[in-house]
Amino acid sequence: MDRWGEELNRFLVEVFNDILKTEERHAAERFSDLSLRELHLIEEVCQAVDQQRDNRSTAIAAAQRVTAGTLTTVVNQLERKGYLLRRRDELDKRAVRLYPTEKGREANQEHLKFHREMVEGILSALEPEEISVFNKALTNITGFFHSKYLDKA
Repeated sequence: MDRWGEELNRFLVEVFNDILKTEERHAAERFSDLSLRELHLIEEVCQAVDQQRDNRSTAIAAAQRVTAGTLTTVVNQLERKGYLLRRRDELDKRAVRLYPTEKGREANQEHLKFHREMVEGILSALEPEEISVFNKALTNITGFFHSKYLDKA
């Protein structure tokens, strides 16, 4: 790996870790009873319901790239804490649909606010032409990860 490759590797690792640590810290400050994984699951359920996408537990598990067993464990915890509800599908009694509670919606709104502030902070540090280049680069990086690692899973 040449100097640019080493620099890019260091940057990707540091940025990923910094974002994760910042997000975890924010979550811990706002929601003492929620993990970051739980917040992301609540976010996925809210989006599925709001966008009228498939909110069956199998679809949520696939979207989160977790097994059905892992999802069941996390949903059990979130249901006990009052953030999510499970309901049998009206037409297909075998299927279970997930819904956010009011408490879940409030947690999701706070988490989305964190993301908005993070993005606004980053964008405010860039010039308009830099934003365009930054977006193109991130689109290419995302495409690489999906084609190389994520879409094959």
